[in-house]
Amino acid sequence: MALHAMAEHAMAEHAMPDCAMPAVGAPRAVRSRCTLQALALAGACLLAPAAWAQVTATDQYLARMDVDRDGRVALTEYQAWMGYAFEKMDRNQDGQLTPDELPGGRGTPVSLAAHRETLAAAFGRQDRDRDGFLSARELAAPPQ
Repeated sequence: MALHAMAEHAMAEHAMPDCAMPAVGAPRAVRSRCTLQALALAGACLLAPAAWAQVTATDQYLARMDVDRDGRVALTEYQAWMGYAFEKMDRNQDGQLTPDELPGGRGTPVSLAAHRETLAAAFGRQDRDRDGFLSARELAAPPQ
């Protein structure tokens, strides 16, 4: 699947109407979910333009993510590749995205650990055969 299509899927998957502007008194879980969704969306937007010229086919995408060259993508490889946006947004490199580092300059802080948990959940949904790895076919499938 082309990278811009993957970004579109990510945006569609993470777009939640109740997160357009979480109320000041909204429960912490709602604010945190909205912040994580904003981070995922920002990641898709940041990653797509940078890599679009470089990755145009699923096999190229797999080759870039597959650091150990075993023909499949492990969770750690997926998190490293998809964590690109977090790293770029974390200007002070403290492992925490504070409101001033988040899109729009507001939101609930997000830790690197929480971001990796979100990525692990996405990885689990993509791993259709539940073998703990993503194949080229699983990477090309629409997100679940």
